[in-house]
Amino acid sequence: MWTVPLFDLNYDDREMQAVQEVIASRWLTMGEKTREFEKRFAEFLGNGSACLAVSCGTAALHLALLAASVGPGDEVLVPALTFVADSNVVRMVGAKPVFVDSTSADDFNISPGAVKAALTPRTRAVIVVHYGGYSCDMGPIRAAIQESGLSRKIYLIEDTAHGPGGDYKGTPCGTIGDVGCFSFFSNKNLSVGEGGMLVTASKTLLRKAGHLRSHGMSSLTLDRHQGRALSYDVVRPGLNYRMDELRAALGLVQLDKLPRANRQRFEKVKRYRERLAGTSGLQIPFSSWDLGSPTHHIFPVLLDRGIDRPNLMQGLKEAGIQSSIHYPVPQDFSGFQDQQAAETPIARDLSQRELTLPLFPTMTLKQVDLVCDRLQSLLAVASK
Repeated sequence: MWTVPLFDLNYDDREMQAVQEVIASRWLTMGEKTREFEKRFAEFLGNGSACLAVSCGTAALHLALLAASVGPGDEVLVPALTFVADSNVVRMVGAKPVFVDSTSADDFNISPGAVKAALTPRTRAVIVVHYGGYSCDMGPIRAAIQESGLSRKIYLIEDTAHGPGGDYKGTPCGTIGDVGCFSFFSNKNLSVGEGGMLVTASKTLLRKAGHLRSHGMSSLTLDRHQGRALSYDVVRPGLNYRMDELRAALGLVQLDKLPRANRQRFEKVKRYRERLAGTSGLQIPFSSWDLGSPTHHIFPVLLDRGIDRPNLMQGLKEAGIQSSIHYPVPQDFSGFQDQQAAETPIARDLSQRELTLPLFPTMTLKQVDLVCDRLQSLLAVASK
């Protein structure tokens, strides 16, 4: 259908072979491949963190809050410009999401100043999202938490769904806060369909999350299958957020590809920036961002006020070019009308004007040029 899809899988025979090996092994759920993926991902990140493979990025976020004992009566600061999973898990544990505004039209990430202003005695955690693979300014955010004067621990949780392989001033994204949460959904830089990873240097949080991941059990099915345990205890109520061996095997291949794939993304972003520089009707965010190495998960542009975004997207669609929006603000969702959420004017403005263009590792420069040509021709008409 699409001449240029929004994303495409970076797959080849290696993924096929990895899946076939798992099927031949006759063991499909969390086993040796999962453990190897956890070990390799920890080595990839470095910085002393341990990893727990889970069924999806949302599961990692949910487990992070549960392990941190976030619950009713607590508040969790959440970016106003992010996927709804972040605020959903806060509500699922009975806490209140407090939406925090973005920094600016150039930096869509959560504002450190707005984080500082939103902290209250009820704050139990702060979730940050490295939007598009560009890290938040973590130094001022950590300082705001540490200098808040609040008596209880406030957990800093990184939603690193966009950022595997990126860093903040040399420190890998996902290892800066108390917990890092990664997503391996189909369109992510490391893609296995569904899947995620919880990352932490805290032995206490890791142990609690490990129990919660698999029904609160003290031993896994693999341990009993291999004779390392005869039975199990249930140490706390838990969930089933396990990763299966097929996805772990895919994850190992994708992890090997990740550094090169991120470099390939950068090549396309560089071409986009060169081609779209000075284009009337839009601006390119993160142009002055210099906080580390981004992963270029998506390529967002910001349309001028007055540009008809749906009409522009339809014009791209008619040329076979897929586009998207990242993201609607949660305050507008019908399921959040009871939250009495504060307005976040910068995030709302960005949400109404952001347009996401196609970006994936195997995208060709010719495809980038096709997108730019069509977008510029549409904007030339829309800007008159």
